[in-house]
Amino acid sequence: MTTLDQAIAQRLAHLRGQQRLSLAQLAERAGVSKAMISKIERQDSSPTAAVLGRLASGLGVSLSQLLAEDKPAGSSALRRREAQEAWRDPASGYVRRQVAELDQASGSELVEITLPPGQRIDYPCWHSQPYRQRLWLVEGTLEVTYGEERYLMEAGDQLDFAVDKPVSYLAPGSEPCRYLLNILHK
Repeated sequence: MTTLDQAIAQRLAHLRGQQRLSLAQLAERAGVSKAMISKIERQDSSPTAAVLGRLASGLGVSLSQLLAEDKPAGSSALRRREAQEAWRDPASGYVRRQVAELDQASGSELVEITLPPGQRIDYPCWHSQPYRQRLWLVEGTLEVTYGEERYLMEAGDQLDFAVDKPVSYLAPGSEPCRYLLNILHK
């Protein structure tokens, strides 16, 4: 177990408790088994990106809020790479780096994703508090499915969409892809 896995377990239990949800209630909302939620909270299992997405949706929070507790903005304008929390999906090798924390004034945060070749990550629609995001593909190719719409992106392309429909990300090429998500909460 990594330190980040421990933080996820604690954050999941905290958010579930804060909302007074039983394991069964969260399981029903998120489409994740009670056993899996319990294993994550006990730190007996590392969640995948897809499971984290379903849990965040069931809790009505963003993935960033599930991965890390809200922190006040730092006093420094510079945020070094080593200070940016990164999480790796144990199943796919997907890496999510929190480049810029949520800025309360703008309602914006910045996340960098590296998706290995051939890997696909599926997220459900967020049922409460959906937000918008802007994706900018930095390297590789990426197929984004947003509801029934499909976009094949190349390096330099940008896409605006929300999380009000199911979203899938696929790295279809033989190389990994890297993209930035500007998440817009307001």
